[in-house]
Amino acid sequence: MNRFLVLTTLLCLAFAVTASAGDKPNIIFILCDDLGYGDVKCLNPDGKIATPNFDRLAAEGMKFTDAHSGSSVCTPTRYGVMTGRYAWRSKLQSGVLGGLSPRLIEQGRLTVAAMLKAQGYSTHCVGKWHLGMDWVRTGPTEELNIEKAEQVNNVDYTKPITNGPTSVGFDTYFGISASLDMVPYCFIENDHVVANPTEKMKLAMNAGGRMSYTREGPGSPGFRGEDVLPTFTREAKKIVEAKAKQGAPFFLYMPLNSPHTPILPSEKWQGKSGISLYADFVMETDDAIGQIMKATEDAGIAKDTLIIVTSDNGCSPSADYPKLLAAGHNPSYNMRGHKADIFDGGHRVPFIVRWPAKVKGGQTSSQIVCLTDFMATAADAVGAKLPETAAEDSFSILPALLGESGKPVRQSVIHHSINGSFALREGDWKLELCAGSGGWSDPRPGSPGEKGLPVTQLYNLKSDIAEKDNVQSKNPEIVTKMTAELEQIVTSGRSTPGAPQQNAVTVVIRKPVPAAKPKAKKKVK
Repeated sequence: MNRFLVLTTLLCLAFAVTASAGDKPNIIFILCDDLGYGDVKCLNPDGKIATPNFDRLAAEGMKFTDAHSGSSVCTPTRYGVMTGRYAWRSKLQSGVLGGLSPRLIEQGRLTVAAMLKAQGYSTHCVGKWHLGMDWVRTGPTEELNIEKAEQVNNVDYTKPITNGPTSVGFDTYFGISASLDMVPYCFIENDHVVANPTEKMKLAMNAGGRMSYTREGPGSPGFRGEDVLPTFTREAKKIVEAKAKQGAPFFLYMPLNSPHTPILPSEKWQGKSGISLYADFVMETDDAIGQIMKATEDAGIAKDTLIIVTSDNGCSPSADYPKLLAAGHNPSYNMRGHKADIFDGGHRVPFIVRWPAKVKGGQTSSQIVCLTDFMATAADAVGAKLPETAAEDSFSILPALLGESGKPVRQSVIHHSINGSFALREGDWKLELCAGSGGWSDPRPGSPGEKGLPVTQLYNLKSDIAEKDNVQSKNPEIVTKMTAELEQIVTSGRSTPGAPQQNAVTVVIRKPVPAAKPKAKKKVK
């Protein structure tokens, strides 16, 4: 028995199981990639992209209007979904992994998949992993960053991959290691590459300005980005149909590649929106969700299936905001910023839950929730008690779903931007420990526009959802109080009640302010 299984078994012995197998719902967690809050019609009535399946899911369940990803970029958010722990407690303090990066989830750390497996669930992952896995290397690759494209040749793809999804609790895996704008361009099944990416590759740009990936060589199979989302949908439906026949509870984690770049809607969806390829891709994403919903309905398990659909962060500027805004559509709705930013446009995300057996339809919740809350919610739903050493930042939202209590699920939530800037949200107040966006929108970190700005931002989101009026100078007592609270949550190693835990590294909550470059001296003639 390997080390992971031993540690998982020991952790699972600590669970207090109170629910019978018949009380345990099937659980499907669908994570869209770079889908903006304002891209979903039921959350943005002014939106111009049709999302009938999102809208039906909300009409038959509950939508949350104040839900947040654990980070404004993807890898750290995925870490939080899987572990119930903020990713800045790990060794990843900023940025994202690449497609060849090693495993990020620590050995022995309990994941939601391992927890559910211990409760009798079969566990399956279909989609974009982006949490690292250990490839057999023939040359150097980057440790914790997006690797250079030429490093695709520094791996032996004929050898099994270790420390991927099947090593952290999943029975099966089918997907891609990271985003489609990162090497390698191949599908992975369980622990091996389906097609060998050591063959020469090229990135082609067709006449429409859309990217496609192909392999060169006699008889070599092509890998087209357009085919990835339909393939994920097909594979996920197979799992739903097969597991429904078996009658035992299952967990399906479905992290999509869409509508992330490269923006590649399949041929049948191109032009459907009448707006842009990005809008087409959002519509195809909505259709994929509809197909999974229908699969549960056709199999007769919809009533007892808990479906959660959300996004890993806000919409990317690569979606072409000017073009979308010209059509009257704002992916960030009424919020400031977008993907990568500390502003709410970077991390406030769609979050819709359907569970007909337990959750009444047509409900809206304004509770502050975070995607790290999935772990505790899943445990609560199946009657498992989590050990103190796991899910340190996960709060169960089950009471909110069941309408059992009007009390806040959590008192606060910590936000994190791509460059590692921190923010704390508590009630209507949002404290940001940086002068600018912390990301890709203006004022960018270290930019001329950021210089001279206060190094702290404070906004009252009830009256200023667009984060335009920085009131930190008028409320020094709030700044002091919230800064101390943020420091306490960071240093204690957890935000949930329990014994203090250790962060993997020393966490610095305020990035150093870049020093201004000295002016060049005038030459004396």
